Amino acid sequence: MKARLLPAARTLLREGWRYFLASAMALALDFVLLISLTRYAGLPYLVSAASGFCAGTVLTYALSVTWVFGQRPVKDRRVEVMGFFLIGLAGLGLNELLMKAFVDGAHLNYVLAKVPTAGIGFCTNFAMRRLLLFTHRGGSSPSAGAGAR
Repeated sequence: MKARLLPAARTLLREGWRYFLASAMALALDFVLLISLTRYAGLPYLVSAASGFCAGTVLTYALSVTWVFGQRPVKDRRVEVMGFFLIGLAGLGLNELLMKAFVDGAHLNYVLAKVPTAGIGFCTNFAMRRLLLFTHRGGSSPSAGAGAR
C-alpha cells in the first residue's frame, strides 16, 4: 500500500505545482483583462471579471492538457472539453458571486477582491478538474499527456 501511495503523492504534487503555474499565467491574463476592461473600456467590474475569467479558463485548458495532467482518461476529447468548461462555468458562477460579495458586501476595491476570489477558485477548480477529468479509474490504460513523461 505504501509503495503505491508514494508515486501517487508525487504525481499529485507535480500536477498541483504545474496547475498552480498554469493558473498563475491564467490569473495574470485574468487580471489584465479585469483592470483594462474596467478602467479603460469602462465596463462594469462583473462583466470584466467574467471576461477575464473566461480567457483564463481557455489558457488553463490548453496548459492542462499539454503540460499539467499526466492522465487523460476521457477518450472523447469533446466530452473532456465540455466537462472542463462546465466546471469552468461553475467556477465562473463562484467567481461572480465572490466578486460581488467582496466588492459590494465587504466594500473592497475590485482589484483587491480578485485576490481571495482567485485563491478560492484555484482550489475548487483544481480539485474538481483533477478528480472528474484527469484521474484514471482503472480499466483500460489511460492515454498519457505531456505530463506523463
